[in-house]
Amino acid sequence: MLHVSDSAKNRISEIKTKESYGEDYFIRVSVIGGGCSGLSYKMDFDNKAQDGDQEYEDKGVKLVTDIKSMLYLYDTTLDFSDGLNGKGFEFKNPNATRTCSCGESFAV
Repeated sequence: MLHVSDSAKNRISEIKTKESYGEDYFIRVSVIGGGCSGLSYKMDFDNKAQDGDQEYEDKGVKLVTDIKSMLYLYDTTLDFSDGLNGKGFEFKNPNATRTCSCGESFAV
């Protein structure tokens, strides 16, 4: 299961409206090798499902990931923080044993 905070839901909705993404678009989340901690998050808007996709919906936001990434992302919450110290979108991953200071990479 993947989760979405209220602030992330609101920001995703704003972006979809501003960029004119249709209702068929969803958030594709994946984990790729790289970053200072070994693994990095990747997040994009997409509207094409792929074989083996895992689909989740929370607070009206559809999140899609591949099965391999789901092994790293299970029970992760997508959050959004703005303001002076805001980082933008952020993943709160209970499976991460180490994260870098920027929050964009992690290790398990």
